[in-house]
Amino acid sequence: MTDVLRRGRASLAFSFFAQGATFALLVTRIPAIQDRYGVSDALLPVFLAAVPILAGVGSVTTEHLVKRIRPSRLLRWSQPVVLLALLGVGAGDRLVELAVALGAFGLAVGALDASMNMLGVSLQRTYGRSIMLGFHATYSLGGIVGASLAWVGAHWHLSLFTSYLPVVLVLLPAAFLGSRWYVDGEAVSGPEKAEAGPVVFKLLLPLCLVMTFAYIGDSTVSNWSAKYLQDVLGSSEQLATVPYNVYMVMTLVGRAVGDVGVRRFGAVAVVRLGAVVAALGFAVVAVAPGAWVGMLGFTLLGLGLCVLVPQTFAAAGRLFPGASDTAIARLNIFNYVGFLIGSPLVGALGDAWNYRGAMLVPMVLVLVTLGYARSFAPEPDRYGDGHERPRTADVGRGSNGL
Repeated sequence: MTDVLRRGRASLAFSFFAQGATFALLVTRIPAIQDRYGVSDALLPVFLAAVPILAGVGSVTTEHLVKRIRPSRLLRWSQPVVLLALLGVGAGDRLVELAVALGAFGLAVGALDASMNMLGVSLQRTYGRSIMLGFHATYSLGGIVGASLAWVGAHWHLSLFTSYLPVVLVLLPAAFLGSRWYVDGEAVSGPEKAEAGPVVFKLLLPLCLVMTFAYIGDSTVSNWSAKYLQDVLGSSEQLATVPYNVYMVMTLVGRAVGDVGVRRFGAVAVVRLGAVVAALGFAVVAVAPGAWVGMLGFTLLGLGLCVLVPQTFAAAGRLFPGASDTAIARLNIFNYVGFLIGSPLVGALGDAWNYRGAMLVPMVLVLVTLGYARSFAPEPDRYGDGHERPRTADVGRGSNGL
């Protein structure tokens, strides 16, 4: 069984890596996609918004599908669809072809994100220790690799199809082969599996808010860091491309060591520290006198924000141990809600007020996370009366545990 778990963990980590690389290859080549298909500036936001909206639909659909189909099977087939959809984006030349490819990408990526995290939470529960941050660290690594490959494609003026084809040819068979070793929760939980129960949205809501706030912060960095450094802090165009890369590297570093911190200090302490560091990062960005201080702020943002999302998924699994798949599918929707809100929110505030002030809004939202930190405890106060309740597996047992 140890070998089964190790293979399952390694294959799932590769799935996270492949998805990080795939997503980075899409979002970092948006200008090239716009040029290839002749998408106007007015129409581009419609295409960009359609992807997370459809991903939310895919996540909702996954919630119902996992009642009949194992998450491992959904992941096995949704990841190839995402990769082929990426290739489709590079292969077409008409708007309708772009719409079909992005539609398939969005629907499949919702199922992919949900099923990946379902398997990650179930494996963490089986291991009995924090490993979720490690999975998301491989996602960050994939994002760095994908962004680097996108830079190479842009630097050498390669077509989208030429840039995407080698990546898909490598990742597609590797991911499909690795899917043979995915491990579902029921495959290792045996008779000790927790009794299934309903997912009460009121109990899940704090984690949904944390997920939304984390992705508002993340989308602020990905969409506005370059513009902020160049237009507000007066950096060169070349230097303005650096903050997002620094941010991604620091998310990798933070997630690589984050599981150790959770095991030693607990999830609550790690989430609180992450929220404080992220808020400090936004504050530094907002008051930075120049580009290099602003770079320090984006560095702190990577270290702080990186722990919130993995721990939010893990907390949902602990909160509803018998219905973790359903809880994660619903929670995953707020990933896309935050992504949809973040960029327009900062842009609107920047235009109406100023971009320094706009950076204070995600700072405040991240600080609100501190008020929900108790939801990340191993045995959260689910009843709101200050008292813990027994684990599901202990219900019905006597004081002697028999």
